[in-house]
Amino acid sequence: MVTHSPARRRVPELDPALVGQWQAGGGELVDLFAQAHERLGGIASFRLGPRPTVLITDPRAVQHVLALRPDRYVKRSHRARLLIGDGVLAATGEAWQRQRRLLQSQFTGRGMRRYEQRIAQAARTTAARWAGYARTGQHLDVGDEMRRFALDTIWRSLTGHPLDPGTERELAAVPAVVAALPSLPADGAAAQEAVAAELARIDAVASQAIAAARDLGAGPEGPGLLHVLLEAAGTRPEYTDRLIRDELVTLLVAGHETTATTLTWLYLLLDRNPEAREQALAAGPEGSPERRQAVQALVHETLRLYPSAWILPRCAAEDDDLAGYEVEAGTDLLVCPYLTHRDPQLWEDPERFDPGRFVTPGRRPTHPGSYLPFGIGPRACLGLQFALRESTVLLEHLLPAHTPRFHSTPTKAVYSITVRPDGPTPAVLDG
Repeated sequence: MVTHSPARRRVPELDPALVGQWQAGGGELVDLFAQAHERLGGIASFRLGPRPTVLITDPRAVQHVLALRPDRYVKRSHRARLLIGDGVLAATGEAWQRQRRLLQSQFTGRGMRRYEQRIAQAARTTAARWAGYARTGQHLDVGDEMRRFALDTIWRSLTGHPLDPGTERELAAVPAVVAALPSLPADGAAAQEAVAAELARIDAVASQAIAAARDLGAGPEGPGLLHVLLEAAGTRPEYTDRLIRDELVTLLVAGHETTATTLTWLYLLLDRNPEAREQALAAGPEGSPERRQAVQALVHETLRLYPSAWILPRCAAEDDDLAGYEVEAGTDLLVCPYLTHRDPQLWEDPERFDPGRFVTPGRRPTHPGSYLPFGIGPRACLGLQFALRESTVLLEHLLPAHTPRFHSTPTKAVYSITVRPDGPTPAVLDG
């Protein structure tokens, strides 16, 4: 007896007239995504060029693309390649596998313990600075402060040195390039030229750090990730100075930009929901597991609303059946954690800031494709545990002592590589 599998369906496509209206109105890309998701569901498509792009928000399809069939849905290029070069975020194929294996051990278990004291020292440095602001009434920008902390933390972890003012000043070029990426020319050479001065500053810092690690050895806080890369160069010819530079810059970008943005959003959300801070502090005494769990819940709920990677591009390397839909080889797909995290079919009252979802059993969906602020599967962010740890440690220092009183707050978000607040966050500190 011959059996036939059911015919696969084509992914439903958003009405081109609606796409045209969106284009004419100059809306954000996320607005187009939201229309497709609302009208067509968790697997939808829209056409901005000759071929449709498939939008993925359904948890089962998310898991299929990112975790179950990563060999069929591959990264084709990275938007930040002119900044991070061939670093692990942009690498593909066997090169990516080799680079990830080298770094992975540094971010789990024993490897993470190496950086505990560096994270704690960066948090204490920030806490002391905030105590000074509170004492004098000095104004600060919360976003700048979060970037300063996150950059200090990753710099200590990379080099074994605390962040010095000169390095901090030069590395301001990193967020400048990240912010410029969406508006750069499509032509690679023209894009490179547009940010040439900033890239030169970043390259100079990287070159100096590599030379110092090679010539002087470990920093005062011990060897860092940069020393791991230099050791690899002794036995692996692919680790040229250029690749070491690319990995160093990749870790700088991934290790501070996303954490700083998350912490900035968290403080803005606490400004609108002050009871969430009080509930976290009341969960248990300082240093208790209950307090730590409650603080981590603040971070997780912030990441739900503003995930570190709001879209994850993939390309179908071969034909596939995706939850009953036909996907042809060469199709571009966009997994969108931002919309998955705000889907009312998955999350109760999804627009509300409610950290209790992450401490009360049964309050959040259990499917792994429902919550993925750092991605899932083999290309999930290496620094997940690092980012959660540094965020929690900083908040354990700052939340009991200070409450920022904002002079003004951004009115909207910018959807770039990360979702960041559109504007400054000036404040003074109470407490």
